[in-house]
Amino acid sequence: MVQKYQSPVRVYKHPFELVMAAYERRFPTCHLIPVFVGSEIKSEYKSEDGSIEVIERRCKLDVDAPRLLKRIAGVDYVYFVQKNALNRRDRTLQIDAYNETFSSRVVINEHCYYSVHPENEDWTCFEQSASLDIKSFFGFESTVEKIAMKQYTSNIKKGTEIIEYYLKELEEEGVTFIPRWSPHALPATTATNTVSTPALIVSAPVSIPCTSSKDSHASKDSQSLSGSPTEQMVGTPDDKLDADYIKRYLGDLTPLQESCLIRLRQWLQEMHKGKIPKDQHILRFLRARDFNIDKAREILCQSLTWRKQHQVDYLLQTWNPPQVLHDYYAGGWHHHDKDGRPLYVLRLGQMDTKGLVRALGEESLLRHVLSINEEGLRRCEENTKVFGRPISSWTCLVDLEGLNMRHLWRPGVKALLRIIEVVEGNYPETLGRLLILRAPRVFPVLWTLVSPFIDENTRKKFLIYAGNDYQSPGGLLDYIDKEIIPDFLGGDCLCDVPEGGLVPKSLYRTAEELEAEDIRLWTETIYQCASVFKGAPHETLIVISDASSVITWDFDVCKGDIVFSIFHSKKEPQPKKDSLSAHGITSPTGNNTQLIDRSWLEGLDYSLVASPLICKEGESVQGSHVTRWPGFYILQWKFHSMPACATTSLPRVDDVLATLQVSSHKCKVMLYTEVLASEDFRGSMTSLESSHSGFSQLSAVTTSSSQSQSSSMISR
Repeated sequence: MVQKYQSPVRVYKHPFELVMAAYERRFPTCHLIPVFVGSEIKSEYKSEDGSIEVIERRCKLDVDAPRLLKRIAGVDYVYFVQKNALNRRDRTLQIDAYNETFSSRVVINEHCYYSVHPENEDWTCFEQSASLDIKSFFGFESTVEKIAMKQYTSNIKKGTEIIEYYLKELEEEGVTFIPRWSPHALPATTATNTVSTPALIVSAPVSIPCTSSKDSHASKDSQSLSGSPTEQMVGTPDDKLDADYIKRYLGDLTPLQESCLIRLRQWLQEMHKGKIPKDQHILRFLRARDFNIDKAREILCQSLTWRKQHQVDYLLQTWNPPQVLHDYYAGGWHHHDKDGRPLYVLRLGQMDTKGLVRALGEESLLRHVLSINEEGLRRCEENTKVFGRPISSWTCLVDLEGLNMRHLWRPGVKALLRIIEVVEGNYPETLGRLLILRAPRVFPVLWTLVSPFIDENTRKKFLIYAGNDYQSPGGLLDYIDKEIIPDFLGGDCLCDVPEGGLVPKSLYRTAEELEAEDIRLWTETIYQCASVFKGAPHETLIVISDASSVITWDFDVCKGDIVFSIFHSKKEPQPKKDSLSAHGITSPTGNNTQLIDRSWLEGLDYSLVASPLICKEGESVQGSHVTRWPGFYILQWKFHSMPACATTSLPRVDDVLATLQVSSHKCKVMLYTEVLASEDFRGSMTSLESSHSGFSQLSAVTTSSSQSQSSSMISR
């Protein structure tokens, strides 16, 4: 497998010509790089005007490898070929290097690039990328890979220090300025290191700009720390990240971690057609998967699809908590901890979870918890600016005084588990620390129920204190300043978090009302709720102007069994919205639209373009269809009461009026469709092919058989 590395843009606050003079001092040997034991020039080219200089060197390296491995390989040194192309006119240096030793077994390619900073012509940028492909190495492939990456990443960090070392050496020699190349300058001499010869150096000092690279990215920083996690950043060309920005806003990362962030970000820029997540957001998913790019990309893509489908980016602007939550949800934000993390206080023991579920429903509680997480992200960004250091997570203080068996009410625990599942999947590495205080005897029972659903890395952040001795050394005061300890925990700080209490039973809702409320919340997203009756299918019209477009769908079968089909017609259907209402029958929990006229003949007026798919109650189905012709495509959800081969006949509505009153002849579907251009489909985050509905309100999991059926719906 090919290992790749990509560095951030590193900025030297010195002019390009001065950096080149420092760079040339690394040759023919460099005492600061012990493994670099020598180099010789193989070829050299200079243009007549001296603007272009190309030098090819053969470099000798003493790789830090076990002596046994060197003996097996039969070599003591490794040779690399390095080609440097200096363009003084454009002020760029391109460096390409590859290994000469063991080139048939190991392929190493490196590319470096020096250029002028796009926002300050007196600064110099440096970028670096490399790839490592070990085809075979005497059975030591894994060992060689580890040695190579360790050696490479250590040299990356040292490379910056070396340039700074020689820049300082030049300054001590009185060299603070080197004039730029111009076509009127004298022809360059034939010396190898012409850029550093005294003849070209002017010792008259000039002032070096003192503006920090952080200031040069102020515009990018301010925009990257505002809005939603998927707001695209604006910065340098191609939105490249520089090392100073990473250190200031993302923290100290190892070279390999920096590389993972940049590569995953580049992949999103190339493949994702929507807004690009902010770097802090991408980094959380990488940390959650120990910087395994493939695993992080998988869960990030699922989360981005979830965020788009349910408009989570706009949740803080659109979510208006019901009054019951204001009065009885015992949680709220309260200052920050000693590390600058936002502090959220939850008085779980005082909260009537059963009453909240009975009064609000599971969907409203989940929506409220998601809004808390979104607010936490916003506060982390604010604190990053306030404290001048990266703050990417918050601290949660949970007071369990009052926790008892009523909190173990089964529907309440079910709602809690669902909330944990959604938060774990979409907000990884946002919890910095969880302080659990005054844990009663019943707590181990609750912990046994919920802990299997919590990621192992998250569980390590839990600190549990039983009893009231939580303010002693090693307790709460180690993490929270004494001045902000809430009054209900014995502190002097007034806390505005509601006290909770029992929700009056007069506010409870019936099961039907809660179901209707859940559906209302769902229909506020881009999902639609549809009813399917026996003899009255629900149909959605998709207008295609360009052939080879891609129709994607994602739907949950909430009730009953249905047959899903796709039809094509050259005629424009005339929608018959809620046609059943004309017969005195209404669909209170969803719409019902019919498009295929009962006078139409299949094969003449319209045709089936994909094999029908039988979908059972509780299944989530996702898929796509590549259109072959322009025209009108009809997606049909039809009541399943006969073999799929017979589902294309369309009985008259009048023939089934009597049976429509029977609940078993009614199905419910939550559906979402989207049309993508063919060039946008492959790898797009909005593509729903072979994905799962992470926000599904269904408890059943899509079976492997339904997934295979869904795959068969993809156009041949």
